[in-house]
Amino acid sequence: MEKQHLRLILNGKSASRRDVRAAVDAVRGMGHDVSVRVTYEAGDVGRIVAEALADQAEFRIDTLVSAGGDGTLHEVVDAVLQHVPAGDRPPFSFAVLPLGTANDFARHIRLDPNDIPGCLRFAARATAKPMDVGEVNGCIFVNMATGGFGTQVTAQTDPNLKKVLGGAAYLFTGLHRFSELAACEARVEAEGFSWQGQFLALAVGNGRRAGGGIRLCPRAKLDDGFLDLTIVPSPEKGKAIDLLSTLLESGVDGLNDHIIQRKVRNLTIETADQVQFNLDGEPITGTSWQIGIRQHQIDMKR
Repeated sequence: MEKQHLRLILNGKSASRRDVRAAVDAVRGMGHDVSVRVTYEAGDVGRIVAEALADQAEFRIDTLVSAGGDGTLHEVVDAVLQHVPAGDRPPFSFAVLPLGTANDFARHIRLDPNDIPGCLRFAARATAKPMDVGEVNGCIFVNMATGGFGTQVTAQTDPNLKKVLGGAAYLFTGLHRFSELAACEARVEAEGFSWQGQFLALAVGNGRRAGGGIRLCPRAKLDDGFLDLTIVPSPEKGKAIDLLSTLLESGVDGLNDHIIQRKVRNLTIETADQVQFNLDGEPITGTSWQIGIRQHQIDMKR
């Protein structure tokens, strides 16, 4: 096996984990180089990425490993792409060390968050494959963009509750805050597709899961040049709680005929009121959304 140099960008919250240290020792024991950079405050990822790009000019870094959750992966990829000229590929591949609460993207690529040494060994020996990246109003997302009721549930879920209940925390929060959350009115346009109405949740997936394992785009592929659009229209009066329960427990596959799904390359969404979209958990707010795909923008160990 060719010797690899992994640059590990480690979320500071996880810096003291024994399994992370064991993972680094295991990969170094395989004969690879692992250089570790730890984030502690806002702006650290951007600084560390700039350092990696500068280092790359002098000695090879094969893979940037995002050690954290989906938000950390988003931040790392976004920071790199801000330094790369439009249309160019980054000079290194990416990999994931799943240390977050949900690890939705990591689970999509079949990494086991309970085996951190195994995940880092995979990052060292796997072959990087081209992967698409989504874009909303010029901002990228790696896994999924979600909007509407489901997004508000995710944003309002107590982090301590997530630690105790895992994905079930989103269901708990949704049911208990339901009276505060209204449906969103939107018009959606894509190639050969148009829809207008009220929706309970909307997802545009490069990956399949979001919000703690909820399968919102179950047939999405990371490299097919398409995004998977899922719309959950607002249900009849009195049925919203049942629909939400099914969505959060079983994903959209449990909703049968109550959803709209399409594969799209470009998409426009106009909403009557301000709506929050989460890009891999990072919130942005507005009423007009231009969404597209950057096909094979990065290389990912997956």
